[in-house]
Amino acid sequence: MPDKTRKLRLIFIIYWILLAYILAALVWWFIALNRQNKLMTRYEIGQLDKTSATYPAEAAKFYDQEKRKTAQYAGEGVTFFLLIVAGAVFVFRAFRKQLKDSQNQQHFMMALTHELKTPIAVAKLNLETMQKRKLDEQQQQRLLQTALQETNRLNTLCNNMLLSSQIEAGGYRITDEETNFSELVNNCVQDFLNRFPQSNIQASIAEDQFVLGDRLLLQLLVNNLIDNAIKYSPKEAAIRIELSGGQHRLSLRVKDEGKGISDEEKKKIFNKYYRVGNAATRAAKGTGLGLYLSKKIARQHNANISVTDNAPTGSIFTVELPAYSEKR
Repeated sequence: MPDKTRKLRLIFIIYWILLAYILAALVWWFIALNRQNKLMTRYEIGQLDKTSATYPAEAAKFYDQEKRKTAQYAGEGVTFFLLIVAGAVFVFRAFRKQLKDSQNQQHFMMALTHELKTPIAVAKLNLETMQKRKLDEQQQQRLLQTALQETNRLNTLCNNMLLSSQIEAGGYRITDEETNFSELVNNCVQDFLNRFPQSNIQASIAEDQFVLGDRLLLQLLVNNLIDNAIKYSPKEAAIRIELSGGQHRLSLRVKDEGKGISDEEKKKIFNKYYRVGNAATRAAKGTGLGLYLSKKIARQHNANISVTDNAPTGSIFTVELPAYSEKR
C-alpha cells in the first residue's frame, strides 16, 4: 500500500479513537454533573428544618431546581453530541473522498504512464525500422501510418490533460462562435476513418446544422465519444455516428456494439478518472478523462449528455445541443 494511503488510514484510525474518547467524556460529564446536582439537592434539603411549616414548599423548590439543571445538562449534552456527530460525518465523508481521490490519482498515473510510453515506443520502433532497413513503399507507408496513429493518440491524450487542467482552474476562455456542427462531425469521422481504416465506422449526418460554441471543445467532445466507441468495441463491430437536427435542438448519437455498460456504472462513467471494469483486468486503453471532459464540455454549451443501452449489445452516447439557426 502506498505511503500516502497508509498515512491517511492511520490518521483516520486516530481520529475515530479521539472521537470515541470525546463521546465517552461527554457521557461521563453528564453523569458526573447530574450526580453532583442530586448530591447538592440532598444536601440543601438536609439543611432545612423538617418541623417547619414551609418545609414541603422549600423542598419542592429544591427538587424543581434539580430537575431544571438536569434538563439543562441533558440539553447541552444532546447539543454537543449532535454537533460532534455532524462533524464526524463531515470528516468521514471528506476522508473517504480524499482516499478515493488518492486511489483514483494513483490509477490515473499508472494508466497515464502506460498511455504515454506506448505511442512513443511504437513510433520510435517504426522510425528505427525504416532507418535501419530498406523497405518497399507499401511497408514504409504502413509503418508511417502506424506511427501517425500513435502520434495522434498521444496528441489527443495531451489535449485532454491540458484542457482538463485549464477548465478546472478556470484558465480556459470559451469562445462562442457560429459553427457548422455537421461539418465538424464529418471531419472528425473522416479523421478516424483515416487513422483506423480497419474500423467499421458508419455515419449519417444531417447537413448544415449549426451551433454556437467553442469549436475546439466541440471537436474534442466528438472525438472523445468516437474514440471511446472504438476502444470498447470489437474490431469488426459497427460504430455508427448519427447527427439529426431540429428547430431548437440537435442530437448527436454515437452507437457501439461493445459489451455495454451496467446500470451501476452508468452513474459513474462521467466521473473524473473513472474507467469501466476492474483496474486489474480491464484491457481497454485510457486515463478516465475522455468522458469526464465530454460532460464538462456539454454543460458549458448548455447541452445534455447521456448513455443508454444499444440493442442487442453495446452503448449509445447521446448529446443534445441547442441549435443555432441565425446563419450568416
